Amino acid sequence: MGNLKIGILTISDRASQGLYQDFSGQEIRRVVDNYTSDSCDFAYCIIPDEEELIYDKLVYLSDTEKCCLILTTGGTGPALRDVTPEATERACQKMLPGFGELMRKESLAHVPTAILSRQTAGIRNQTLIVNLPGKPSAIETCLKAVFPAIPYCIDLLEGPFMTCNPAEIRIFRPKK
Repeated sequence: MGNLKIGILTISDRASQGLYQDFSGQEIRRVVDNYTSDSCDFAYCIIPDEEELIYDKLVYLSDTEKCCLILTTGGTGPALRDVTPEATERACQKMLPGFGELMRKESLAHVPTAILSRQTAGIRNQTLIVNLPGKPSAIETCLKAVFPAIPYCIDLLEGPFMTCNPAEIRIFRPKK
């Protein structure tokens, strides 16, 4: 089916202004490159914490860029400008709260403030959207927890078949 098209959307006022380097988006790409055996095309964007911009970019990456997976980073906390989950819920037809529940559970083993995180996931058309935390060190923890379900979810959405590196991650697909 060709290359996997994956969107990486960094939501950060300061990174979007060039005030600091986007280590979170880079970490997502590093982890995904390690986990997948496929050739991936990445659609990479950095935008400020503005709900309408986040919504518009999620719709664009799904509907125009045809990403099978969009991974966001940032904007999932309780701060007033943290609006990524709200934009994600608006963009999605179906929500998958288990992703956020599992990411919080795994993160709690490392930091008690994980209960403040509002990560979620959902489906827009044939795209899986997953909100990850903004802290680079938390990205691998969260992706390691939820990635085993991602290829099968993409299968269920009739997206491209994703193969993964078994030395890095064990994915789950039900036996046929």
